[in-house]
Amino acid sequence: MKRSAIFMAVLAAACYGISAPFSKLLLEEISPVFMAALLYLGAGIGMLIINLLKGSRIEQQEAKITKKELPYVAGMIALDTAAPIFLMLGLKLTTSANASLMNNFEIAATAVIALAVFKEAIGKRMWIAILFITISSMILSIEDYDTFSFSIGSIFVLAACICWGFENNCTRMLSLKNPLEVVIIKGFGSGFGSFMIALACSSISLHGVYIAFSLLLGFVSYGLSIFFYIRAQRELGAARTSAYYAFAPFIGVLLSFVIFGQTITVSFSVATVIMIVGAYLAAFEKHEHSHVHQQIEHEHRHSHNDGHHTHTHNYPVKGEHSHKHVHEEMVHTHTHTPDLHHTHKH
Repeated sequence: MKRSAIFMAVLAAACYGISAPFSKLLLEEISPVFMAALLYLGAGIGMLIINLLKGSRIEQQEAKITKKELPYVAGMIALDTAAPIFLMLGLKLTTSANASLMNNFEIAATAVIALAVFKEAIGKRMWIAILFITISSMILSIEDYDTFSFSIGSIFVLAACICWGFENNCTRMLSLKNPLEVVIIKGFGSGFGSFMIALACSSISLHGVYIAFSLLLGFVSYGLSIFFYIRAQRELGAARTSAYYAFAPFIGVLLSFVIFGQTITVSFSVATVIMIVGAYLAAFEKHEHSHVHQQIEHEHRHSHNDGHHTHTHNYPVKGEHSHKHVHEEMVHTHTHTPDLHHTHKH
């Protein structure tokens, strides 16, 4: 299950990695706020089509969002409205490669918020990874080393990362629910929010081809990426999923050099090495000890071959399915991540 989750996280990173360089191209004719709206609307429309094509089969396997999760849904939509606007503004004012690499600061923001707000366990190796990633982000943020001034574009990208750090933790609380439903709500909710801001600012442009490509980019970079990301969060938790997501910026950097022919500076090279070390430490952290599972009742997609779902049925069950079930108290030892089944204290 963990290997499958890691694959999902890397796939999510690959989908998102193309976002910055192609968004930079599309921002030639589309305003940052309208661009943010189109990206999320593309995600919502694309995933809605997939949901309709899949029909009722997926509905039987996945748990629906309930009233209990509405505060997290509201937080997710609000933060996802603000974050891409900050990112698009940053892309307007800094290079695509710089913005791509700085997106890794989202790992540090997600992990710190996961610890401070949601009490997610973070080990020494992850803290060292966070330190490396933060140092790299600071190097990328400095525009002029002689006067030690910060790049406004980089500050906007950092603001986007902080928003997404909070949003990742809101989404983590929804990770046991139907990921298609989550992405559709996120896409239309955040897309509509950004669209209303663009409308109020009179920044909507009617370039048909650019709008079409923006919606397509949104479907791949936001829709499919978020879907795979949520699936990964079920097994890995918020901090570790964002660590594997660290592959995304390097894909964006590579495309940026190919598309825009950007020159590689000394500071960028140093920041890249530091970022790679931080991403590696975060992605390959291992965590194993004896731990207690308290009795809990909840609903989500599951199977009976993972060592955690030992309840019985009065009817034959095959494969993955969803229903309300009880986890009895259990004590055991195995390698694990802080998913929603492993929220124990350390």
